[in-house]
Amino acid sequence: MRVEEAIGRQIARLRAERELSLAELGEALGGYLDKPWSRQAVHQAERGRRSFTATELTALALALETSVPALFRAEEDRIELPRTSLSAEEYRGVLLSTGRDAPLDGVEEMIVALHDIGEVLSRPALARLARIGRVADQVAGPA
Repeated sequence: MRVEEAIGRQIARLRAERELSLAELGEALGGYLDKPWSRQAVHQAERGRRSFTATELTALALALETSVPALFRAEEDRIELPRTSLSAEEYRGVLLSTGRDAPLDGVEEMIVALHDIGEVLSRPALARLARIGRVADQVAGPA
């Protein structure tokens, strides 16, 4: 998967979570950019069919009430660059600040980890397993 596709998937996911239409997100972006994006422009972005400027990424993060690094998250095994590819682990490492330039001394990493945990816990399969566990506890009765 290309980086633009990873960003596009995150835009689509976050837009859906916030129950925004393509046109509504485009209008929201207009509050931060010179002009709003059309419905088609948002659709193209979500499909990974466009590159993004730093200004556009900032506007997207503001409009979607998230952070710029969160837009770069990817679920795929490999991220493709023009001349190489990165494993998911290498890609996540690139997104996390390390070393002397880390402005929040590990807080960013914790935020990303908590976000990842939240996503895992919100998966439908885990919710079903939790319900099955509760039913099993009820059937088994008090210990």
